[in-house]
Amino acid sequence: MKFQELQIIEPILSALKSKEYEVPTPIQLESIPILLNGEDILGSAQTGTGKTAAFAIPILQNLHQEKQKQKSPRLIKALVLAPTRELALQIHDNFKEYGKNLNLRTTVIYGGVNQSKQIKILNQGIDILIATPGRLLDLIQQKKLTLANVSYLVLDEADRMLDMGFIKDVRKIIAMIPKTRQTMLFSATIPKAIMSLANEILNQPKRVQVSPEEAMIDKIVQ
Repeated sequence: MKFQELQIIEPILSALKSKEYEVPTPIQLESIPILLNGEDILGSAQTGTGKTAAFAIPILQNLHQEKQKQKSPRLIKALVLAPTRELALQIHDNFKEYGKNLNLRTTVIYGGVNQSKQIKILNQGIDILIATPGRLLDLIQQKKLTLANVSYLVLDEADRMLDMGFIKDVRKIIAMIPKTRQTMLFSATIPKAIMSLANEILNQPKRVQVSPEEAMIDKIVQ
């Protein structure tokens, strides 16, 4: 099975081709059709399984097609929450690469750096926002952005957000997003607290489970 067979539009296929991506990973193969179909997803997947492309490609495609139908001002339509600055930056880079042939704007915000540059970019209008919970709440409280137009929400590495004590912030953020949306939750493990969060925020989700390409145990030399 190749990416062409997943009904992905040409501008994205061409961006994938330039990265020499030809064959989708198991999580991409399972998730992309579900997400292009507008359904919610609960994915058990670790880093290294290709999960960013699994949610980024459908979000980019759906947003692009919506814009083709109806020209609207740039509002934050997709929000991706990540536990760390490193992961947020990595997701941002991926969105930029897969969406390089589309007229969509993506930015990333995280703590530990000056806000003014981030605010300046937000003011220019953004379609897709990748954020760490703390900085996002901070900017919302300062009325620098609104989540009132978000129709795609991704929680990435939800178990790490739980371990790092962000779940309270995550719940606050989700309360500000319209109920009518497509929600994607990815987590390497699904402890009770994550399952209960999933039950609260997902609407009849499809469950997708994959293990990394190379299981950790195979890397251990006796």
